[in-house]
Amino acid sequence: MTNLKSDFLQILSERDFIHQATDLEALDAQMSKGPVSAYIGFDCTARSLHVGSLVQIMMLRWLQKCGHRPIVLMGGGTSKIGDPSGRDESRQLMTTEIILENMAGIRTVFDRLLSFGDNENDAVMVNNADWLDGLGYISFLRDIGPHFTINRMMAFDSVKLRLEREQPLTFLEFNYMILQAYDFMELGKRYDCLLQMGGSDQWGNIVNGMELARRVNSQHLFGLTTPLITTSDGKKMGKTASGAVWLNEDHLSAYDYWQFWRNTQDADVGKFLRLFTELPLNEINRLEKLGGAEINDAKIILANEATALCRGLDAAKAAEATAKETFEKKGAGADLPSINVASGDLKAGINIVDIFLQAGLGGSKGEVRRLIKQGGAKLNDVKVLGEDVSVSLADVAGGHIKLSAGKKRHALVLPE
Repeated sequence: MTNLKSDFLQILSERDFIHQATDLEALDAQMSKGPVSAYIGFDCTARSLHVGSLVQIMMLRWLQKCGHRPIVLMGGGTSKIGDPSGRDESRQLMTTEIILENMAGIRTVFDRLLSFGDNENDAVMVNNADWLDGLGYISFLRDIGPHFTINRMMAFDSVKLRLEREQPLTFLEFNYMILQAYDFMELGKRYDCLLQMGGSDQWGNIVNGMELARRVNSQHLFGLTTPLITTSDGKKMGKTASGAVWLNEDHLSAYDYWQFWRNTQDADVGKFLRLFTELPLNEINRLEKLGGAEINDAKIILANEATALCRGLDAAKAAEATAKETFEKKGAGADLPSINVASGDLKAGINIVDIFLQAGLGGSKGEVRRLIKQGGAKLNDVKVLGEDVSVSLADVAGGHIKLSAGKKRHALVLPE
């Protein structure tokens, strides 16, 4: 995309954030005139977002850095239903109390990455329960329902794919797209929000909101989506063998977060540097051209930059130091993930499979047993030769026991 005038859209284009956009030329002209408010919605399905949401968060960050106002929409209302997009079954319904707890946890991520306040381009966090919870069912159907046809709603991927797979789609979930469209219209009215951004799976919902605002309020809104971020081997970005890569420290240690980025495949380094760091493009172009062992230097820079943004500079430095101690010096860095185990239990002895599970180095006993059989399990840097090994106080060295799953995943057992 060339000839973009606004700094924000130019940056998004250069860094490969843009997948689809409605009337990009008009949006570019609007954003060149002065500050624009834009939003992205996040449902409160857990107490932390994961790395799959980071592309959208980085867009909000760039938006603010370019002088515009980010609106973080928390789905306090829509989380009571659940987005059916990309799912084969209904989400488990949550209570209001759980939703509010999740919202508080998610807020901590945004507090680090955005600046909130009362100035013109300070970010604001909004809860859609503020307007959705008070809707009258009959009046909502009368005022909003006529703008949606069943024919069109049945054509949306979130509906069509579920039905094609012969999976039930409840009437509750069927309403989700209407409520999301209503959110866009409401934000346009309350906050003069002109732009909704999101992942490519939200395109239909975004367009619905634009059309609803045009029909009801004669407001001209815009939409922009990012591509689905996959790794070079075609896998969805952010999924690992050990589970989701959470953004919150209390869900995933800074060391494990750093290691996720450090383990990026060679072919993905340039793409991830563009999307998940604020390094200048000329520096990224230099780094992604590195070959052989030098590409590892680029991965360390990626890990440091991405971790510093989400967890802070001190956390990034500590994680790098721990990795250096663990991998280069065969030590046990102080920042490695750890578990506390009662000395009495260690005195009696704990089976190696059980303690690997406790340390989060396997998803099941079968997985740990396969790891041992394949020679990937180590106890204090010594290969575990069988699944009947017992871990005890005799294995404590330097105040801890070091467990390793392969070359890249480690944990410490701390007697107490």
